[in-house]
Amino acid sequence: MVEATLKPGDRLPPERELSDRLGVSRASVRQAIVALEVQGIVDSRHGDGIYLLRHGVAGESLNKLLDRRRRLPEILEAREALEVKLAELAALRRTEQDLVAMDGALERMEADIAGGGIGADGDAEFHAAITAVAKSAVLAQLMNYLSHSIHETRMESLSEPGRPSKSLTAHRRIAVAIRRGDGKAAARAMREHLKVVADVRLLHWKPENWNA
Repeated sequence: MVEATLKPGDRLPPERELSDRLGVSRASVRQAIVALEVQGIVDSRHGDGIYLLRHGVAGESLNKLLDRRRRLPEILEAREALEVKLAELAALRRTEQDLVAMDGALERMEADIAGGGIGADGDAEFHAAITAVAKSAVLAQLMNYLSHSIHETRMESLSEPGRPSKSLTAHRRIAVAIRRGDGKAAARAMREHLKVVADVRLLHWKPENWNA
């Protein structure tokens, strides 16, 4: 794509032409296009062609995407089981000093989004602050054990169009409930937030239809 100097919004050459240029089968080209589409790099429009949405860096292979798609639902289930309880405990156990870290994370996330970023660092800091405020050593250990997998779900969600600002708004609702000391409201706000986190393009993809 870079060699062809394509810009976002440009249409890619037809499958047959790509196959000839790259010296690979059309089936291989089709798999690559599916992988790029799931990652939001291209958009395949029936009867119109394939369009570049954004420039991607080192896109994942189809097999890696399939593996990640298999693992993602269980990771999201674990996040809900742990983080809903952590939010509730944080609301019941927080001190005024504890709230400083949460507020700082929200400010950093807001600044990053305003600057064109996706707010990933601030997002991670916010959830880490809630874990610390909850003061549960066992739950904190479980969160640490899942940290790499949680990072995957975070990046998957924040890469969705318009998602960073929605996540920031959800974080603020959670923070308000924790600040009020309302455990039920904090748990409810966290559960609603994680439902949105789980709404990602990868889980809407039907791999069995990739070669339809």
